[in-house]
Amino acid sequence: MHFTKKTVSEKRSGFVKDLQSKKLLRFPGAYNPLCAKLIAEIGFDGVYVSGGVMSNDLGLPDIGLTTLEQVSYRSGQISRVTDLPTIADIDTGFGNCKKTIEEFEKKGLAGCHLEDQIAEKRCGHLDNKELVSTEEMVKKIKECVESRKDKNFLIIARTDANSVEGLDATLERIKAYENAGADMIFPEAMKDENEFEKVRKVSKSYLLANMTEFGKSKLLNKTQLESLGYNLVIYPVSTQRLAMQSVEIGLKSIFNDGHQNNIIDKMQTRKRLYELVEYEKYNTPDKKITDFSTEGHE
Repeated sequence: MHFTKKTVSEKRSGFVKDLQSKKLLRFPGAYNPLCAKLIAEIGFDGVYVSGGVMSNDLGLPDIGLTTLEQVSYRSGQISRVTDLPTIADIDTGFGNCKKTIEEFEKKGLAGCHLEDQIAEKRCGHLDNKELVSTEEMVKKIKECVESRKDKNFLIIARTDANSVEGLDATLERIKAYENAGADMIFPEAMKDENEFEKVRKVSKSYLLANMTEFGKSKLLNKTQLESLGYNLVIYPVSTQRLAMQSVEIGLKSIFNDGHQNNIIDKMQTRKRLYELVEYEKYNTPDKKITDFSTEGHE
């Protein structure tokens, strides 16, 4: 049970409507459903599910080891807990674009992005990536477009060509991907404003900017990205990085000190957690076991 108000169709159509505005939509990455609820409460425009984060969460490197079943199931869990649109990373399509699109659409996602690396893919901000041909990627994009049932389910084409073939080749791929029917372009590992701007000049589609930390791209702010004409920005790994850093520091403190008293102030309180999961909304009148209030809890 989740206390959401919008249907999947409403989330998708609302997302498309928001994209038609001039404002930049901000989609932080959610590593679990609880994180997605926090993203919504703070007021962001949408939620992003990163393939790299999914791999990390399973204790794996981001080299194409996750399965369609794993990623779609987790994406569905994340997308259903808020009224925000959620987009997900489908890597290279899991070997069957038709089945993948059908599965993610069924799970309630608002869109997904497909990349032009070979199946043995790697993080977009690492070197030595290998790409499929433009023709093969075009074929996959067309298959994705033809497989969706809801026209508002966005097909986003990601190209990793910049660090492999260079910017000129990237621009040519973008044109081909748009002609194949991609609704949005995700140019990965752009280095600076100049490269982001050149993509905007040739692109006829919505554009997604990836502001991931410790990567190849200069971290641009909301105003800069809006002025460059970008429609959506993702912060894919930020929440996981923040969480894991805090967890590591806390665990070391407990290990070394023998107790957690020195880090209590670094923890989310019981009261705040219960507010976030909307504990009181699950109350049933005259049934003591479900009669709960956050009052009196810290």
